[in-house]
Amino acid sequence: MPEPLKTVIIGGVAAGPKTASKVIRLMADAEVTIVEKGTLLSYAGCGLPYYVSGVVKEQKELLSTPVGVVRDPVFFRKVKNVHVMNQTEALEIDRAAKRIRVQALTKGNESWLDYDKLVLATGGTPVVPPIPNVALGGIFKLHGVHDAEGIREVLSQGKAQDVVIVGGGLIGVETTEALVHAGCRVTIVEMLPQLLNILDWEMARLVEKHMESHGVKVLTDCKVLSFQGDGHVNAVVTTQGTIPADMVVLAVGIRPNVKLAKDAGLEIGSTGAIKVNSHMRTSDPDIYAVGDCVESIDLITGQPCFVPLGSTANKHGRVAAINICGGEDTFPGVLGSTVCKVFDYCVARTGLTETAARKLGYEVAMAMVPGPDRAHYMPNAASLLLKLVVDSKSRRLLGAQAVGPGTGDKRIDVAAMAILAGMTVDQLAHVDLCYAPPYAPAMDNIITAANVARNKLDGTMIGVPPQEVHQMMEANEDFILLDLRSPAEYEEVQLPGSTLIPLGTLRERLGELPKDKEIVAFCQVSLRGYEGALILKAAQFEKVRVMDGGIAMWPYEKVIRKRVVPTPHRHQRARQNLDPKGSDSHPAR
Repeated sequence: MPEPLKTVIIGGVAAGPKTASKVIRLMADAEVTIVEKGTLLSYAGCGLPYYVSGVVKEQKELLSTPVGVVRDPVFFRKVKNVHVMNQTEALEIDRAAKRIRVQALTKGNESWLDYDKLVLATGGTPVVPPIPNVALGGIFKLHGVHDAEGIREVLSQGKAQDVVIVGGGLIGVETTEALVHAGCRVTIVEMLPQLLNILDWEMARLVEKHMESHGVKVLTDCKVLSFQGDGHVNAVVTTQGTIPADMVVLAVGIRPNVKLAKDAGLEIGSTGAIKVNSHMRTSDPDIYAVGDCVESIDLITGQPCFVPLGSTANKHGRVAAINICGGEDTFPGVLGSTVCKVFDYCVARTGLTETAARKLGYEVAMAMVPGPDRAHYMPNAASLLLKLVVDSKSRRLLGAQAVGPGTGDKRIDVAAMAILAGMTVDQLAHVDLCYAPPYAPAMDNIITAANVARNKLDGTMIGVPPQEVHQMMEANEDFILLDLRSPAEYEEVQLPGSTLIPLGTLRERLGELPKDKEIVAFCQVSLRGYEGALILKAAQFEKVRVMDGGIAMWPYEKVIRKRVVPTPHRHQRARQNLDPKGSDSHPAR
C-alpha cells in the first residue's frame, strides 16, 4: 500500500482549517497536521467587532460550527481526523528535505515535521505605524480574539469614555459602531481624504455623514503625530489638534505575513504577498499558499492585487486541497466584492471605482441612482443609493457601489456576477430578477441604474456629478440650479442658490428661464430632474444637464430651513430621501 499523503498546514484560523477539512474529505487516509501559533482555531475574525459590541455574546460563538460545536483540537481530531499542534510556531522550512522546524511555545522544545505537501496559511499581520509612544497601555489592535477580549475588558470597566480609532478602513469603521453602542465618544482619524477608500469619494462621504449623525467625529486628511500618556494613553496628537483618549484602536490595515516563505526562498509577488498560480501553488510545486498571506489577480485588470478577505481565504483553501489530492481546480481571481455594516447602513462594492477606472485609462460613464429597495408603499421600504461605473466604449459594467439602509448586498452580488460575465449595461437592464413588493421594486434598483447608464451613453440624459456642481457653485459660475421638487420639500431642505420651479408648473413657466444660460436640473433623486430636462430640451433649451443622484446623494452641506417636528410613521421614515413620485416602475428611465 502507498504511504498516506503527509500534508502539513501552517496556520489555523480560516484558510488553513478549510484546506485541512477538504483534504480529509477527498482523501480519508491522508495525514493532515495543522501547526498554529495561537491557542484558538478556526475562529471568525470578521465577527470580532460584533463580539466587542456585544451582539455576539460569548467568545465560543466565534469558534463554533453553525450547530454550536466548538472547533478545538479535540473536534478536529475526532470529527476531521486532523492533528492540531496549537501553541506551536513554525520556524523554518527545509525545502530540500521537505520538512519544517517547529517549536512548542509552552515547553520550548523544537522538532521537525516531514511533509509531502506543505500549505502556508500564515495570514496577515496588523500594521503598527511607527508613531511615538505607540506601545502605551490602552492602545489596542483588533486582529484576534485576545485583542477583542482586551477591548471588552476596558469597556466593561467603564474606563473608555473617549476613544480614538486610527484608520478609516473596514475594521476601523465596523469597530466604530461597536464602541458607540458601548456608550463611547468616538473620533475616527484617517490620513487619506476619505474613509473607506474602497468607495469613490462622494459615496464615502455619504457614509461619513451617516456616522456623524450617530455622534462620531470624523477627521479625514488628518495624520497622527504622537500618543501622549504616562504608562497609559490619555491623548492623541494629530495634525488637526490634540484629542483626549482613554483608549485607542489601531486599524490601519494588515500586511501579508511572508517571513517564513521569504526565508525559504519562495517567490514574493509585486504586492508584497506570496506569489501563487491559479492552483494556489507557490514557486515550489510541493508548497501551496492560501488566505491573507497571498496575492490574487484582479479579474478586470489582470494585475496582482492584495485583497485580504475571509471569503477569499476559504475559496483559496478549497482550491488548494483539491489540487493537493490530485484533482484539478483553479482560483481565477477577485473583484474585491466587499460589504460592511455601518450602524443601519449597508455599505457594499465590487469591481472598479470610478477613480480607479479613470486611472487605468477607461473612458467612464457612471450612474448615481437613489431609490427604495422594495416597492415604495411597503412599510419596510428603505433608501438605497447605488452607483454604477461603466466603460463608455464597450458599455460593459466595471464596478458598482451601494450605500444606505436598504438592501445593498444583493444588488452588489448581481453586479459582481454581471462583471464576471462581461455583461453590458444593456444586458444587465434585461436580467430576469425576482420581483414581489416585499422584496424589490418592479424595476429593481440595479436595473434602474443600468437604464440610467444606458440613457447617458445614448445621449438622452446628460448628467453632471455633484462634485462638479459644487465646484460651479464655489466658483460663482453663472448657471441656474433648477430645483423641480414641491414647495414643501424646498421649504424643508434646499441647495444654496437653487431656483424652485415645481415640475408640474415647468411647462407654463418656461418663459422665466433664460435660454442662454446653463441649467442643471435636479430633485430628490433626479427622476423629476430628468423629466424636467426633457421638457426643457423639447422647448429648445440647449444647455441642460441633470445632477446625478439629486439631493439624496448630495455629499455636501444643505440649507435646512426647518425640521419636521412630528415623528413620522415607520413607513414614512423608510421613505425619507426618496422621490415622492416613486412607483413600482420608473417610466422615464
